Amino acid sequence: MSTKIVEKKTETTNEYFGHLTDRIAHYRESVLTTKPYVCAERAVLATQAYQQYQDQPVVLKRAYMLKNILENMTIYIEDDTLIAGNQASENRSAPIFPEYAMDWVIAELDEYEQRDGDVFYITKETKAQLRDIAPYWQHNTTKEKGLAAIPEASRLFYDLGIIKAEGNITSGDAHIAVSYEDLITKGLQDYEVRTRAEKEKLDLTVVANLKKMYFYDAILIVLDAIKTFTARYVALAEKKAQKTTDGKRKAELLEMARILRKVPNGKADTFYEAVQSIWMIQLILQIESNGHSLSYGRMDQYLNPFLQRDLKNGIMTEEGAIEILTNLWVKTLTINKIRSWGHTQFSAGSPLYQNVTIGGQTIDKKDAVNELSYLILRSVAQTKLPQPNLTVRYHAGLDEKFMRECVEVIKIGIGMPAFNNDEIIIPSFIDRGISEADAYNYSAIGCVETAVPGKWGYRCTGMSFINFPKTLLIAMNNGIDPKTGTKVVEGLGHFKDMTSYEEVEKAWDHVIRDFTRHSVIIENAIDMVLEEDVPDILCSTLTEDCIGRGKTIKEGGAVYDFISGLQVGIANLADSLAAIKKVVFEEKRVTPSDLWEALLNDFAGEKGQAIQELLLYDAPKYGNDDDYVDQLVVDAYDAYIDEVKKYPNTRFGRGPIGGTRYAGTSSISANVGQGKGTMATPDGRNAATPLAEGCSPTHAMDKKGPTSVLKSVSKLPTKEITGGVLLNQKINPQVLEKDEDKEKLVMLLRTFFNRLHGYHIQYNVVSRETLLDAQKHPEKHRDLIVRVAGYSAFFNVLSKATQDDIIERTEHVL
Repeated sequence: MSTKIVEKKTETTNEYFGHLTDRIAHYRESVLTTKPYVCAERAVLATQAYQQYQDQPVVLKRAYMLKNILENMTIYIEDDTLIAGNQASENRSAPIFPEYAMDWVIAELDEYEQRDGDVFYITKETKAQLRDIAPYWQHNTTKEKGLAAIPEASRLFYDLGIIKAEGNITSGDAHIAVSYEDLITKGLQDYEVRTRAEKEKLDLTVVANLKKMYFYDAILIVLDAIKTFTARYVALAEKKAQKTTDGKRKAELLEMARILRKVPNGKADTFYEAVQSIWMIQLILQIESNGHSLSYGRMDQYLNPFLQRDLKNGIMTEEGAIEILTNLWVKTLTINKIRSWGHTQFSAGSPLYQNVTIGGQTIDKKDAVNELSYLILRSVAQTKLPQPNLTVRYHAGLDEKFMRECVEVIKIGIGMPAFNNDEIIIPSFIDRGISEADAYNYSAIGCVETAVPGKWGYRCTGMSFINFPKTLLIAMNNGIDPKTGTKVVEGLGHFKDMTSYEEVEKAWDHVIRDFTRHSVIIENAIDMVLEEDVPDILCSTLTEDCIGRGKTIKEGGAVYDFISGLQVGIANLADSLAAIKKVVFEEKRVTPSDLWEALLNDFAGEKGQAIQELLLYDAPKYGNDDDYVDQLVVDAYDAYIDEVKKYPNTRFGRGPIGGTRYAGTSSISANVGQGKGTMATPDGRNAATPLAEGCSPTHAMDKKGPTSVLKSVSKLPTKEITGGVLLNQKINPQVLEKDEDKEKLVMLLRTFFNRLHGYHIQYNVVSRETLLDAQKHPEKHRDLIVRVAGYSAFFNVLSKATQDDIIERTEHVL
């Protein structure tokens, strides 16, 4: 029989949402004070399996790899936890995934602790272990194979930093949510039965069925390995129970052992069992592959029936459920990922983007807010952590009380919840061929991107990054990269010789379409290698209809498969085009030659500074509801959108609905990294400084308040940007002190979503003064959390460049 879990509360300053229990408060503190180390254990075990099973089909090799890891990795159960399962040899330690890349791992071994941000520690023993296995992986990783697969003409764009794909060439895919509802209601045993049944049907004289057989055998190996993995925790829990003299803790450990004998192999019957089952799979998926943005989906929908049943039967109290949830959130934070420094600049703060989605509508179009929706809000507020990434699905009928509760969480200053809009996303999905029932069941995946849990393929966004401002500069420079002097495309002439804005417009259209084609080539080459080299067996098992089709996700096993790249510097492009059109060609206050020379010289000298002043303050700026500039960026963006939709992905025609591409604006922290490699731009921005992030206006250029920002953003072709339209807003905490001001925010949100058809919005609620003080005195602000892009991070772990970028964002009042 399940144990009722109730703990007394500790004193905190969060009076509105209550307090963490003593147990979870202590657990949270222990995790936060644990230094993040590099862990070589997974790398060593993966290498052993690859060497032993080198002659096996790749899906079997991957299955044996995961089996070797799960059977031999270090496991532990912390004294404060009620949920078992760990990713590495210690909490917050980051495993190495050598099959994806080892060159940067070895090259940066002595630099992890000296990083400007996202610092990791490493022992001499770990360094030695990694150096020992490195020779096996030379010319044998997805990064090396992926780069080799990119045609020379397209590789040039990658090498010059015009198109970046560091994330998906050096790590796994993810950007997905599996069907946790099926897991907890059926258990892995159901997947095993289905797999064996499909395998029995195969006619092995058909060559395609041989590949299916290997896939099915791989699934069975992995499912068996998960049984062994959970059995190890059962034995450990029982061993710890025998040793403890604390009767209460002994009962908890024995209950943990009982649950793990049952799940995730079998179906869950209680809320506690369901959460343990979900965590174990969430964990193993991230041991199998280090692809980030592995999300929990619509947790309030699939877990609420378990909660209601437990509450009715007296098995669980609301406070007990909150403790289980807060325990899960701390566990979620224990997962960590180390990236190369080049990739880190695109994902500052070591984000994992493990998203939980709540609210929205039911399949029959009713408000989906339930009791668990409120408990998830409370639990996230209590733990005050950057993980999980919390998203609320907004719709016109969203419960008013729930909206106000969301604002109370926003007020805490953790950058959550973010809001995604049903009113735009659901119709966009249906137009693309997603069934109505599935469209109404979508969730956020990682940042602001959206997909249908358990039915969608990898990387609904994040395929590659195109630097829009640099693209414009190349278009102005007759197809030559001005930083390196390399000709990357046949241009339409040099800006100095142009006599009208229309010529600039034509040059942009010509170059962005060519760059878009190269981004597709790069993405396809990488996807081809990922498909052949590193299929994910467990993730494919838990995604429909991989078992039915006998295909992994990358082979076309998912029901739906739409992807997007990310476009960086949208506001810079808008303001640059407006400045060129108005200041240069309409008012003729600056000649094309003088502007180009000013850009090359980074506005140096008296003349350069005078030109910069004109660009900054005498040209219309995106974010102020000015049709002049807003329409220019819409026209420019339309060229990219029109071009990218022409090119299917590598799964097109292989099973999934879709298999096509669309746009996305979630630049993560790439605006900082890509800004470093971009010279001065016609909007008045200096060389090497950050680009604008997401679809947000350039810092300090949105002068007319938040309403004007929302109006400008709403003019973007939102329905076409299905990969996500990321809007960050920043307000001072004092703005939300009064109830009437909170109501203003609710009204602003409803107007943005209902009338302007916005896609997404999120808030940083922190003052400039606090951020500056945190830079000077980080020890006083250890728990300060900021919204970086489509995710939150601890301010202190960010590089100074990313911190400065956040500090400089416009601070609005309501």
